[in-house]
Amino acid sequence: MRQKKKNSIAKIIKKTRQIRFFIYLALFICSLFVVKYTYKKARFYYAMYLMKERAHLLTNTTFEKNRIRRIISDYNDATFGIDISHYQDFMVFDSLSLMHGSIPIEFVVMRATMGKDGIDRKFNRYWQQLENQDFIRGAYHYYRPWESPELQAKLFLDQIELKKGDLRPVLDIEKIAKNQSKESLVADLQIWLNLVEEEYQTKPIIYTYYHFYKENLENQFDDYPLWIANYNDVAEPITDVDWQFWQFTENGILPGVPHKVDINIFNGGRWQLLKYTLD
Repeated sequence: MRQKKKNSIAKIIKKTRQIRFFIYLALFICSLFVVKYTYKKARFYYAMYLMKERAHLLTNTTFEKNRIRRIISDYNDATFGIDISHYQDFMVFDSLSLMHGSIPIEFVVMRATMGKDGIDRKFNRYWQQLENQDFIRGAYHYYRPWESPELQAKLFLDQIELKKGDLRPVLDIEKIAKNQSKESLVADLQIWLNLVEEEYQTKPIIYTYYHFYKENLENQFDDYPLWIANYNDVAEPITDVDWQFWQFTENGILPGVPHKVDINIFNGGRWQLLKYTLD
């Protein structure tokens, strides 16, 4: 009887030690996340408020500087990226960051095609360079509403083969043709979207600017991811619909880039951004 009691006590002690071990392990793991989060925040605020501006040949107005800093501060837990075309030359991709390196650039979207026959002359070079970088790549088509949507979709699909891990195809629509009705524009855009969606089995992302969306596209493509350009001093690009991406400035100044670039926010973390990449 005494031996059984000793064995029972030993089991309880062993069980207690195991429970204690797992509690300590859980606390240790939690502390690592806290330290990482605290370090990230501290690094960001140090870069934001204490570091002097690095020398750069490009400058912005005081208003634009403050607006950009405010938006980056408000969304410092989100995911940032840039979009480029042949207008941006001599890109040094491995140095891209914001706020003195405290916020990395995590996605780069490039113009691939324009209309029915336009190909961005820098696309192939930049696309290949990015293949070996730790960015999520993306490609967009600049839509010309006075040209055939079928031919425009064909050009885009012939020019590029998106791979697993790349961002979904992006359709950039900013204009309506002279004397074209909104209904006609929407119908043509749907043709392009359907052809590209059939190829990649996923809904493309629609990029446009705020006023064009409100005047021509509102309530038309609600089941497509939305990328809104809005350069005003606002808290978010649009308030009455869900948005996934916000191009908040065309005056981004980054190390490694001798030209101003468009800076974008994905409204979530990198893991959430993966939802909008190809499987």
